[in-house]
Amino acid sequence: MIRVQREDFDIGAEIAALTAGKRAIGGVCTFVGLVREIAGDRAISAMTLEHYPAMTAKELERIEAEARTRWPLEATLIVHRYGRLEPGDRIVLVIAASAHREAAFEACHFLIDFLKTKAPFWKREEGSEGGTWVDARAADDTATRRWTRKTERPQRKRRHAAE
Repeated sequence: MIRVQREDFDIGAEIAALTAGKRAIGGVCTFVGLVREIAGDRAISAMTLEHYPAMTAKELERIEAEARTRWPLEATLIVHRYGRLEPGDRIVLVIAASAHREAAFEACHFLIDFLKTKAPFWKREEGSEGGTWVDARAADDTATRRWTRKTERPQRKRRHAAE
């Protein structure tokens, strides 16, 4: 499930709604991204995220579908905010739920790495010296590349009822 919204979200309520009635879920992994007050050596007073809705929805759906082909997921959720946000505000929520924790952890990590580099959001940071658009970071591209090197993931068989 994908949502792009201006409004904040409640992490607990999102997990409860996503997992309600899904008894096959044994592990839920979440990631929450927040606006920092420092970016590099620069103080940040706000960040504005812009996007083109049709393009953003299509790319987020593609990223989520890719995760579902790589891992046996029972449920996923990506909530990404846009608009003006201040330090401490939530930007993004990623939830991956699977029968086993390993798949949930890996899928969550994959989703956030790909969101960081592939999702079409434009970020402008505001500080005492004015605003600047945020460029892509080489470290984020490196994190994403590690997932493209994996062509096949061996599935481990588990005998445990829950993990």
